[in-house]
Amino acid sequence: MNARAPLRVAMIGYGFMGAAHSVGWRQAPRMFSLPRDIEMAVVVGRSPAAVADAAAQWGWAEHATDWRSVIARDDIDIVDIVTPGDSHAEIAIAALEAGKHVLCEKPLANTVAEAEEMLAAAERAAARGIVSMVGFTYRRVPAVTHLRDLIAAGEIGAVQQVRAAYRQDWLVDPQAPLAWRLQKEHAGSGALGDIGAHIIDMAQFVTGQTVDAVAGVVETIVARRPLQDGGSGLSATAGDGYGDVTVDDLAIFTGRLAGGALVSFEATRFATGRKNALTIEVSGDRGSLLFDLEDLNSLQFYDRTAPVDRQGFTKILVTDPSHPYVSAWWPSGHMLGYEHGFSHQVVDFVNSVADGSRPHSSFAEGLAVQRVLAAVEASAERDSAWVRVGAMATASA
Repeated sequence: MNARAPLRVAMIGYGFMGAAHSVGWRQAPRMFSLPRDIEMAVVVGRSPAAVADAAAQWGWAEHATDWRSVIARDDIDIVDIVTPGDSHAEIAIAALEAGKHVLCEKPLANTVAEAEEMLAAAERAAARGIVSMVGFTYRRVPAVTHLRDLIAAGEIGAVQQVRAAYRQDWLVDPQAPLAWRLQKEHAGSGALGDIGAHIIDMAQFVTGQTVDAVAGVVETIVARRPLQDGGSGLSATAGDGYGDVTVDDLAIFTGRLAGGALVSFEATRFATGRKNALTIEVSGDRGSLLFDLEDLNSLQFYDRTAPVDRQGFTKILVTDPSHPYVSAWWPSGHMLGYEHGFSHQVVDFVNSVADGSRPHSSFAEGLAVQRVLAAVEASAERDSAWVRVGAMATASA
C-alpha cells in the first residue's frame, strides 16, 4: 500500500452526528498537517433522497443506501459509524473483518456483550494493522486535554473527589415526540448512555483512573410520548398516537475510582433551562480544576499552595499555541467551538492509522464505559446497592 495514498472514508449514517463528523473530516486536513490525505468518498443512509441531500450539503463524493456493499468495496479504507447504537456492533465487526479502520460513535454498543464482541473483533483486526476508535469527542476539547495534563503533572496533587454532570432539557415538554433515543431497542439506554457515557469517560480520562464501583438510580419522568411523525432528533415532530418510553430520562449515581476517590455523576434531559451543560470538577489535596462546556475555551484553577492572601479560582484561557491542538488554529485568544473537537478526533485517528499506534479512545476504553453503564442499571434494579463494575461481563449483560 502506498503510505501516502489518500484515505477514503465511508460514513454510515447522516443525522446530527453525521453533520458533526463531516465537519471533522472536511476541516482536519485543511488545518492540520496530516500524514495521509483524506477523501470523503461516500455517505450511507436508508432514505435515498435524504442521504443524497446530506452528501451534497456536507461534501461527500457519493451516496448509497446499502452499507454492506460499501464496506465490501476495495477503495474504502475507513468506516465511520454514526448510526443508532443498535447497529454499531454489526457494522463495526463487518468493517473490521473486511480490513477497514473503524471510528464508531459513543456509546460503543447497547450492551456489554456487544461491546465485548466489538473489542474482540478490534483486537483480531489490530494484528493486521487495523485501527479502531470510539468517538468520545469531548476528550479532544483543548481545555479538557489540558486539564488531564495538569492533573498528570501533579498540579492539584492526589485526586480526592470528582463531580461530573451533563444536563440538558430537550425532553421537558411531555409532547416531545418518541424519537429513537427514547426506545431501548435502538438506544440501549436514555440519558445514562447518551450523555452519561461522556462524563464517565471524561472522569476516567482526566484522572487516569477507572470507575471500579457504582451506586445509583435511574428515572423515567414521562412514560408515554406522541409517536414521531417526521424529522429526527431535536427537530422531530409529533404525530398521532402514543408510545412507551423505554429508557431513562435521568440518572444520578456515585462512583468510586480505583484510587479510592468518590465521583458524583448526574445525567439528565430534564434540567429545565440547561441546553448542553457539561461540567467536571476535580478536587485534590493541592488544588482543584473545573471545566464547563458552556465556557469551553477555559479552565478554572485553584492553587491551595499559593499564599493565603492570593488564593482563589483563577481562569486559564486555553487558546495559546502551546495548548493541546490549538497551534493549528487561530492566534491566542481567538476562540474555538463545539465542532473543533471533531477535527481533533480525525487528527488523532488518522495519525494512529498512519503510524499503527494504539488510538485513544480505544474500543477497550469504550467497553470500560459500557460496563459502568451496565453497573449503574444493575444498581438501580437493586435499590441503589453498590455494584462492582468488574462484575459486568457477558453473562450479566
